[in-house]
Amino acid sequence: MSNGSLDKIIFTEENKNTFGWKKMFDIVLGVAQGIHYLHQGCDMQILHFDIKPHNILLDENFNPKVFDFGLAKLYSVDDSIVSLTAARGTIGYIAPELVYENLGGISYKAHVYSFGMLLMEMAGRRKNVNAFADHTSQIYFPSWIYDRLDQGEDLELGDVSDDEKAMVTKMIITAFWCIQLLPSNRPSMNKVLKMLESDVELLEMPPKPFHQLPLETSMMVDSCENSNDESSTSLDTVIITSSNIA
Repeated sequence: MSNGSLDKIIFTEENKNTFGWKKMFDIVLGVAQGIHYLHQGCDMQILHFDIKPHNILLDENFNPKVFDFGLAKLYSVDDSIVSLTAARGTIGYIAPELVYENLGGISYKAHVYSFGMLLMEMAGRRKNVNAFADHTSQIYFPSWIYDRLDQGEDLELGDVSDDEKAMVTKMIITAFWCIQLLPSNRPSMNKVLKMLESDVELLEMPPKPFHQLPLETSMMVDSCENSNDESSTSLDTVIITSSNIA
């Protein structure tokens, strides 16, 4: 894709300070629509298991395309809970239930969590974990920004319009719902789209989804799984047609 991957936009200094919030919000909507398509737009449910900025490609108009299905699995649309023989994904984006079985079964809600972490980085225009932050309270961005919002403090967005501030606030509040610890407390991607498209005044802040730095940001997760997993169907049998899928 002519504009590379999303991480180059949000993590590169020369790009993140010049890329407008309206375009960023359009990318957010496009990614959400693409993931929603994976869940409900095909005859089979497609679970990507590696949603992150590096796997979102941008075309010449900065339209996002979900990319890299190397870890993906196919399941019946009737499967609310799926089985995996090992955790898969990328540290910092992997849903906690893929590591801790007592949190609930694995489902499309794992995608929702990963999208929430991606969304938080898009809103913050920085990695969620930054060990070199100016203050220790800022090392884990979601915790820092939650406390600011909870205390009624400003987001410190600089010279932005009220509409742009509303967009960023919607991104952050939606992200907090997506990264709730328990899968059952996270919205579906259809609900996520409705939240992003609604008025910010209608959105309610969820409970704080964490009390300390998530363990998966400091541990190694094996992203490889036995290719003979019989609980899924090969992706080679499917053609993906959504405009937000590469």
